[in-house]
Order: sequence, then C-alpha cells, then structure tokens
Amino acid sequence: MKEGLIIEMIKESKFKIYVKTNKNQNKLMGFDQEKQAYVLEINAKPIENEANKEIVRFLSKLLKRMVVIKSGLKSKIKYIQVL
Repeated sequence: MKEGLIIEMIKESKFKIYVKTNKNQNKLMGFDQEKQAYVLEINAKPIENEANKEIVRFLSKLLKRMVVIKSGLKSKIKYIQVL
C-alpha cells in the first residue's frame, strides 16, 4: 500500500500505531487488521526515548500537523493524537 494512500486514510484526530524499531528507514507500512493499528517502521533504537522522538518527528512531517504520543511510551503499541 502506498504511503500517500495511507496518509489519506488517517483522518481521525486519534489513531493507534504498531512500531517496529531499528529499521533501515522510516516508513508507514499499512494497516494491520488484527492489531487494528497502522504499522510504522522507524530508523531509531528504543533507547533513551529516541524511537518516540523519531515517531513524533516522522508523523508530524508526514501528516503536516503536530502529533503527540498520548499513551504507550514504553510499548510497541502507541496511541497518537493529531493536534
């Protein structure tokens, strides 16, 4: 699924993501029906909050709006709020 199409699907002000860290590049992979979450690959390690910072940077740039992690700071499943 193309990233642009996925961005169009994210119309909610809150959504859930499943994060895969330490990947080659930042990429929105698609929607996982089983987890009911968007799958996001991040090029950062989950050490000292680096992955969370990269998630916020990447999603803010992708959606062209500020985002925050509402819950799941220490989990692979995170709830994102678009401001």
